[in-house]
Amino acid sequence: MRLSILDQAPIASGQTAREALLDSLRLAQAGENLGYSRYWIAEHHDLSGLACSAPEVMLSYIGANTNHIRIGAGAVLLPHYKPYKVAELYNMLATLFHGRVDIGIGRAPGGSAEATNALSDNYLQQVWKLPELVSDLLHFLDDDFVTDNEHASLSASPIPQIAPEPWLLGTGKKSAELAAKVGLPYAFGQFMSQSDGVALVKQYRDEFIPRKEGERSQVILTVSVICAESSEKAEEIALSSLVWGLQREKGKGQQGVPSINESKEYPLSEKELHTIENQKQNMIIGNPQEVASELRKLQALYQADEIMIVTITNSIEDRIHSYELIMGEIKK
Repeated sequence: MRLSILDQAPIASGQTAREALLDSLRLAQAGENLGYSRYWIAEHHDLSGLACSAPEVMLSYIGANTNHIRIGAGAVLLPHYKPYKVAELYNMLATLFHGRVDIGIGRAPGGSAEATNALSDNYLQQVWKLPELVSDLLHFLDDDFVTDNEHASLSASPIPQIAPEPWLLGTGKKSAELAAKVGLPYAFGQFMSQSDGVALVKQYRDEFIPRKEGERSQVILTVSVICAESSEKAEEIALSSLVWGLQREKGKGQQGVPSINESKEYPLSEKELHTIENQKQNMIIGNPQEVASELRKLQALYQADEIMIVTITNSIEDRIHSYELIMGEIKK
């Protein structure tokens, strides 16, 4: 089973954004040493407790401080940007980090309405134009884009020896249909989807049209996991992330992911306890044997080529240890 990492660069309670981003580097390095296939970092804008608004900047830093793990964005929120500039950025990364760069493409705003308006004009119109934006981006990545003047070509230089590998990310039917139509690998965000993911992935595979000869459908399944030596310890660690989610819904998550003690002391209403139990249904929380068993079940259910794991904890040590325990059990 191939395993990868999705990092949302969470800021812990009492931590600075700089410290959180340095923790992201530690996680990427640990992932490389443990044998994870990819490290992707997410893009968020003005969301309290999340440190990364510019994946391309972090990827240049992480790429320079790792050796072979694939690195990428999960995702570039394409409606905010011109495809040409995105292609330039990721071609630059692929030129620097030969054969290691992925570019995940997403349609979400990644932040508040205010942040969206500050980032881009006519965001909703751009969302409707996503198929066209994706098509343009792929032409630039393939270096085969020709302008209206048939004698003039436009390259997103520098052109790397190995182009960035594009993926389409999503949580619903539209993303699955688009990935199949344009012949892209598909990363399904199970951890944040209420859709029938199994049916969506099957639809994607059934409708897949290869973009290039010999290409096949590929699926990454992204899941939320917290692993510790015991089930009880994993539940204790997971409470930080769950309480933080409640705080953010109330607009009170500015202090970052609370510590285990802070989470235990947080007063929970009956409604909030019920919300937490519902949230846990979309997570895997347990000891290494339990987690590995659930991951294998999901892989078989979705026929996934790869499992990507997102883990949010207060402590970077707990986060890295969770990934270490999972890989150790999977390798047995």
